[in-house]
Amino acid sequence: MPGFVGDEIAETTIGRIQALMQAGQLSAREIIGVSLDRIEAMNRRGPRLHAVIEINPDALAISEDLDRERRDRGPRGPLHGIPIVLKDNIDTADRTQTTAGSLALVGTPPAQDATVAAKLRAAGAVILGKANLSEWANFRSTHSTSGWSGRGGQTRNPYALDRTPGGSSSGSAVAVAAGLAAASLGTETNGSIVSPAAASGVVGIKPTVGLTSRAGVVPIAHSQDTVGPFGRTVADAAAVLGPVTGVDPRDPATALGAGKAHTDYTPFLDPDGLRGARIGVARAYFGASDKADAIVDAAIDVMRRRGAVIVDPADIPSLQDIVDSPSVLDVMLYEFKADLNAYFATRSGVPVRTLADLIAFNEQHRDQELPYFGQELLVRAEAMGPLTEPAYHAALERNHRLAREAGIDAVMTKHQLDALVAPTGGPPMMIDLVNGDRREWVRGRSASTPAAMAGYPLLSLPAGYAHGLPINITFMGRAWSESVLIRLAYAFEQAANVRQPPRYLPSIP
Repeated sequence: MPGFVGDEIAETTIGRIQALMQAGQLSAREIIGVSLDRIEAMNRRGPRLHAVIEINPDALAISEDLDRERRDRGPRGPLHGIPIVLKDNIDTADRTQTTAGSLALVGTPPAQDATVAAKLRAAGAVILGKANLSEWANFRSTHSTSGWSGRGGQTRNPYALDRTPGGSSSGSAVAVAAGLAAASLGTETNGSIVSPAAASGVVGIKPTVGLTSRAGVVPIAHSQDTVGPFGRTVADAAAVLGPVTGVDPRDPATALGAGKAHTDYTPFLDPDGLRGARIGVARAYFGASDKADAIVDAAIDVMRRRGAVIVDPADIPSLQDIVDSPSVLDVMLYEFKADLNAYFATRSGVPVRTLADLIAFNEQHRDQELPYFGQELLVRAEAMGPLTEPAYHAALERNHRLAREAGIDAVMTKHQLDALVAPTGGPPMMIDLVNGDRREWVRGRSASTPAAMAGYPLLSLPAGYAHGLPINITFMGRAWSESVLIRLAYAFEQAANVRQPPRYLPSIP
């Protein structure tokens, strides 16, 4: 398409790109070329976002094949020819690495695509490359800095380059916000999709555990890990979610989603979807930021004007027990050791085979891997026993009880709610490699924690801006309620229409 340049593509929706390609005004080859040029200009030069860690060298050839297929047989679906980046903990059996941001996994690429990567390819998406992340999905140190990895360096926030990009799916969110790709995939164990979505002012969907396969994904904890999409709009994120759902024999948890997953979530994009909905305000999560509170309260007023019934407050009754419970972290420590060792067994031609090997590797490469913060979470996980221990089962049972029947389910049943809402977080803090992030999820205070423990879905989307920094609102729901959250969030997005493109400021004046 003549004149279709990077600045235009940066805010163009998947639906619009697909319509232009179907009309013959744009090709997959052209859109991939624009994306690659934009990555060079924005990621490696210019503001140096460090959002994309590696480019797929076959991306242009794949796009040309997809253009021929479109001409010969028509498109496969709404993702045909669409550029998508994957978090660098999602296996791809191609010429790119999968490392979780660590030099300890640089070597021979995985032998098999992660199931979600294979599903994207089957849907016609072009896997453009790998996104930077908080190394080991931010499960290495309690003093880590979100968006930093030994392999990729520090991801930078496109709204203000000295502000955190959130984590751990930092690059996945920044790449979408900056228009380096139309959409992306990230992973969440506790906050790792919704946190960077908020920091970069994009839409992030954290699905119910089991809606999307984790096979071929570098793990933290199988009871909480999930894979989900980022988009600049709810429609874009919904378009990516459907094709990556479904039962997978490689991931037993997906059997729970049989009959509950949709392969297409776009029918739930109802601009009048708030009318009659009962939405509870998780007021206990307010108070950390006056600016975020004011913006989210204004968003709630928009929902009320669009016909929603607002129940305020509607707090999770077990919240203080969750905050006080050591099992929040204990379950992750137990599962990380077992799950990571199982993942390492699928890899060959890399420097490590066990968690103990990884700890030793980091010590041997301190200048590259440990220049800013340590690996105390890895050490604590290595000291944990096997998953057969009664202490692990007791901790997991406590997590599920507090977060499910005594938590999210309890408040939603009491008030007959369709969803809960809360601020996703405050304005993104300054990047601080000396002191690291405030790790609220460790203390259970993040709004993402009950849903993480329960394995329930979240959707975060822009609600407004404070001094030019994005503020997101989170919608929370019961298991398998992604369609409801998408309906509500889309209706709010259409009514509020708040998204502002990033300006790549060196700092907020």
